Amino acid sequence: MKKQLLIISCAVGALFAISCRSHYQVASIQGSRIVIDKTYDAMPDAQAAAFIKPYQHQVDSIMSPVVGSCARYMAAKRPESTLSNLLADILVWGAKKYNESPNLAVYNMGGIRAAFAEGKVNYGQVIDVAPFENKICFLSMTGENLLKLFDQVAARHGEGLSHGAELVISKDGKLISARLHGKEIDPKESYRIATLDYLAQGNDGLSAFKLATNLVSPKEERNNVRFIIIDYFREQMKQGKAVDAQVEGRIVEK
Repeated sequence: MKKQLLIISCAVGALFAISCRSHYQVASIQGSRIVIDKTYDAMPDAQAAAFIKPYQHQVDSIMSPVVGSCARYMAAKRPESTLSNLLADILVWGAKKYNESPNLAVYNMGGIRAAFAEGKVNYGQVIDVAPFENKICFLSMTGENLLKLFDQVAARHGEGLSHGAELVISKDGKLISARLHGKEIDPKESYRIATLDYLAQGNDGLSAFKLATNLVSPKEERNNVRFIIIDYFREQMKQGKAVDAQVEGRIVEK
């Protein structure tokens, strides 16, 4: 009897497994952004609005101050983009505060979470672009290890690189050539690099950073990258300039 029950149980289990097996396969996945605008204010929730109201003024007072302006719409895009170029260049600009003179700066595309619209830019919009607690840091790499880093940048089809970088990569993510400030990379030379502490730890597919030496990584909150970006915008505003950047062939995909 027990043997018969065991056979029946196995048969039922097999039938259940067969019946649950899907004959469908995912053909494609598509995503899009939903713009949250005044369309969603057509029928506001009075209770929710009343709850938010006491905090609204405080939040607006922090987020609304204008820190500068953009000459054009700037967004992040691989292999190279206006915004990724701008943010990498800002790291080089900010280095002088730390008595550093980097040969290169690297800013990861994954850390750029919004775009800058043309026109005035406020504090809150900078936070939208750079929302993480990443801090600027500086490190040294031999040319040999820098080429390994460029291999990884190529494999990711581009990251934010500062002015002077000239990478040519293939469509399948291979590094074809690399130059820095018009010169070939010398495997035995030492190069100083500005980047984010998150990347210096080897994250986001850039593990070559773990081979770096002479790391300077300030931990105080004021060294957060968003504050360096804000300082740059404010300086440009004092000079009567709108912040701008161009795509100039820092990373070319062939």
